[in-house]
Parts: sequence; structure tokens; C-alpha cells
Amino acid sequence: MNMNLPNKRMLGINGVGRIGKLTLWNHLNLKYYDGIVINAGREIGKKIDDIIQYLTTDSTYGTLDRFLYGVSGKSCDVKVLDQSECIIEMNGIPVRILKKARNPRDIDWSKNGARIVVDCTGKFLDPSLPADHPKGSLRGHLEAGAEKVIVSAPFKLGNSTQKIPEDSTMLVYGVNHFIYTPMKHHIISAASCTTTGLAHMVKPLLDTEETARIITASMTTVHAATNNQNILDAPPEAGSKDLRRNRSVFNNIIPTSTGAAIALEDVLPEIKRVGFMADSIRVPTSTVSLISLNLTFRTELSGNGDPVINRNFLNDLYRKAAAGAQKGLLVYSDAQNVSTDLMGREAAIVIEGHENHTRTGFLSLDVATLKNYGIDAAQDLNLPVTHAKIFGWYDNEFGCYVNCLGRLTKYIDKNLI
Repeated sequence: MNMNLPNKRMLGINGVGRIGKLTLWNHLNLKYYDGIVINAGREIGKKIDDIIQYLTTDSTYGTLDRFLYGVSGKSCDVKVLDQSECIIEMNGIPVRILKKARNPRDIDWSKNGARIVVDCTGKFLDPSLPADHPKGSLRGHLEAGAEKVIVSAPFKLGNSTQKIPEDSTMLVYGVNHFIYTPMKHHIISAASCTTTGLAHMVKPLLDTEETARIITASMTTVHAATNNQNILDAPPEAGSKDLRRNRSVFNNIIPTSTGAAIALEDVLPEIKRVGFMADSIRVPTSTVSLISLNLTFRTELSGNGDPVINRNFLNDLYRKAAAGAQKGLLVYSDAQNVSTDLMGREAAIVIEGHENHTRTGFLSLDVATLKNYGIDAAQDLNLPVTHAKIFGWYDNEFGCYVNCLGRLTKYIDKNLI
């Protein structure tokens, strides 16, 4: 059966793990593409029915029927179109499963008509590696016939002194996706789930005059478990720096690192002057994570001596963002939520307004200190400074990340030349 037909939109997905499968589900729901080609890179189960079972069930989000149609009772029709070619039809869309090649340059995207490939393997993150790199590379997809490659993770350069190549960029849909240049950008990172949620939290602050003057910033993400953690304790690999990642995900709260702060600087360059810090705490839940964003602002005082930046000011700021430029991507909530309330919620971030709070103090600079900085002052100076804690939920698998990844994929597809 030939799926590469003229005037048909075909999407390629490399990898069928958590993000790969949910990316398939997302596009089965959107019905933007006429066909989807998934490269599994290996055999799955014993027969095609085993592949179908894997693709239509999920321990976190339930069955594909429930995902697409809720409790209506309607079923997602799945049938085998060509068993020898491993082509099935899902929700009216033909899906081909490729099982031979693991190196991107060996996947025949051209033959299958896939102009855009979403790489969800997590294995190929360095856009500087050549197409013929022995361990495979993102550029291999381009050599295999793809025109654009979207990576479902932040770039990771092999050398920290390197810069991202000119034909590569990192985009978060709804924050900086508009800088995409079709003639220039061919390898695109969709950042991470945490960077996506964090960028949508920070953007309204930078866009507002009163809160754009950030003095310090840090965040902690209380993050659901991921597949790079161990089910039970295991010995770390040789040279491993993070010994906690090998501890049981079932039984522990695990402090670890996150690259969200560094990635945020690529997405929102204005944040570079702040010196943003970030860390992560892994908890034994299957999805939905929580960002605790801590910021210090230089603030003004109102006529009656109250700080301009307070809890109500921040909550109103996010209410306006939710109804304005970030509508559908940033959601404001006054409810007292717990994590399962946000599972599957299609939003980059859900602001937990009930928990947001501020405290204002004064930075005291005496005359002698001011003179050390070349300021001739007759009296001590007291500068009002407001510290704020802002909370935001994000479904780190489907609702936040895969949803934004799907929107970005459509945007790039619509701008293909």
C-alpha cells in the first residue's frame, strides 16, 4: 500500500515511547495530517495486534477510545490495512510502523512522504553532529528526506563551548515560535515540558512594566517520574554524577537537576541578566508537575505607602494573560487544585492563584555604601523590594508538552516552502 500520495500531508515520528505515542494520539485527535509514519526502530511484540494494543492503551491516560471520545461510548475504529507493510488505520488516519532502522539517516522518510519528522527518542540531541555520525544524528533525518526535524527535548551540545548552529533554534509555542524562519531553520528543539511551562509563567511578567524589573529568580519543579528513572534501586553507570536517579522511583522523593533555567535563556533572552536558578524534585506520581517560581522585584509604593506589586496585582496580571495573548496556553485558576485535577489539561501552564503570595521589605543602603558606588547622598536610602512566590501546574506529558509540541508542528508545517 502506497502512503506517499501527492498533496497528502504526512508526519514522521521517530520513537514510540511516552512522548512518541502521545504525539500520535494528539495528531489522531487534531486530524491535521492525512497519514502518519512511526519509526519504532525494532520489532514490537509478536504480531501486529501487539502493536495495536500498545498504541491504543495507556496506564496514565487510559484507552485511546476514552482519550478521544470521553465517556460517550464512541470507539476509535482501528483496523489493519496492510499486515505485511504494518499499516493500520486509526481514527480514519493510516499509520505505518517502520521497524528496521535505528540510525536516522537509514529511515526512508522520503519514500514515505514525511516532510516533517518529530524525533521523540531522546537519543539525538546535538544539532552540530554530521549526518554520517556513527551513532546517528538529527541531521541524518534531513539526509533521509525530511525537510524539518523537531526534537522533543532541549538541545544538548557535546561541547559546552559550542554554539547552536545557525540552522537550528529552540522554540516554545506561544512564547517565541514566531522567530521561526523557514529558509533558515531546519532543526528545531521544542525545549522541555518544564521550560515550556516556565516560559509561559515568566512571559507575562516580562511583558508588564511593573514586574519586568526582576532582581533575582529561581524555580523548583516538583516533577512526576519519567522513564529515565529506575523502578527499583540499581547501581549507577560508570562516571555517573547523579547517584539519586538510580534509586527507586516508587519509594522516594528525589532531588535532582533540571536544565530549564539554561533553556529559558534561549527562549526568553531577556532573562539572561537575572541569573536564573532552577532545580527539580522528582516524586512518585505518573504525570502532572508543579513549578514553584520565586522572584524578587524592585517595586514602587502607592500613595498610601503600599507596594504596587502584591498578590492581587500578580493574579490580575495572569488573569489578563489568560484572556489575552496566551489564551488557551496559560490558564488562571482560583480553585484549590491537586495534581490529578490537571491530568490531560491542554495548557502550557495553569496558574494556581490561590497559593500565590508576596512579601515586601526594604533594602537599606547607608550613606557610606552609596558613596562606594559613586552616589553622593545626604541620607540613607531604603528601596522597596517585593518577593513573590507563584505556582503553576503543568501536565508534563500530554496536556502541556505534547499539546504545545503538536501546535508547533502544525505551525512549522503550515510555513513549509
